[in-house]
Amino acid sequence: MAVSIGLMVVDHRQNELGAIRSAMSAAVWPLQRLVHSPVTAWESVADAIATHRSLLAEIETLHGSARENDLKLLRLESIEQENVRLRALLNAAPPDAERVQAATVLRVDLDPLRHRVLIDRGTSDGVTRGQPIIDAGGVVGQTTNAGLMASEVILLSDPTHAMPVRIERNGLRTIAVGTGDASRLALPYLPRNADVQVDDLLVSSGLGGVFPAGLPVGRITEVRRDPSLPLAIVNATPAAALDRDREILLLWYRPRVPLPANEPPAASPRDTTAPTKAKERSP
Repeated sequence: MAVSIGLMVVDHRQNELGAIRSAMSAAVWPLQRLVHSPVTAWESVADAIATHRSLLAEIETLHGSARENDLKLLRLESIEQENVRLRALLNAAPPDAERVQAATVLRVDLDPLRHRVLIDRGTSDGVTRGQPIIDAGGVVGQTTNAGLMASEVILLSDPTHAMPVRIERNGLRTIAVGTGDASRLALPYLPRNADVQVDDLLVSSGLGGVFPAGLPVGRITEVRRDPSLPLAIVNATPAAALDRDREILLLWYRPRVPLPANEPPAASPRDTTAPTKAKERSP
């Protein structure tokens, strides 16, 4: 105790022990670091683990946000495409139409010989049998059955469907008949010397009062004249996307020449029927 008191007195008055303390601190410093290193290492590991977990959580959150944004983008693109199709449909409506209404295709008949679809409009929307149907390209077909909430539509390509058309270039009238192929219509009643050429545009003639006159129906793609046959072999491609349509347009219009009161438009033999072999059968 006396030595300690003496050293404190000497250090306080003469400050002779500062160098000794510095030397002892330098000598002890590695030992202090060695003793404190486990704590420092543990703190570093804990910080790294916490940072790693935080980064993983942030990455998962970003992945979730990216997936949601991708879904929203897909929905947005789908809506934009639908808006484009609907605008094209509305622009395709003839000027003499009293009313138009878009409809969605709900079901497609899988029978290759029955080209019919089900749409989500029915009598509650004012749909009647024989309602003309178009898309942005041209004539699609007409309704054959109208239920309360849904209706059946027969397409131009159905083998039992036929409609009066005319060649826009020269006004020649004939009948376009379905072939069972969504990409081909037949014009089987043109004589061999008829003035018809490849790339001629077919439009609805307006006869029968079902379809307004002037609607695009198809375009001639093949004309063959066999000297051994009295009729020309003429085929056309439908103007409408019969095998791809998702939205179609229902038309309401008043025929210029009214039909007999006791005869509905769709049943008129002049509108969508050809000779007996091409008559439309009721479903």
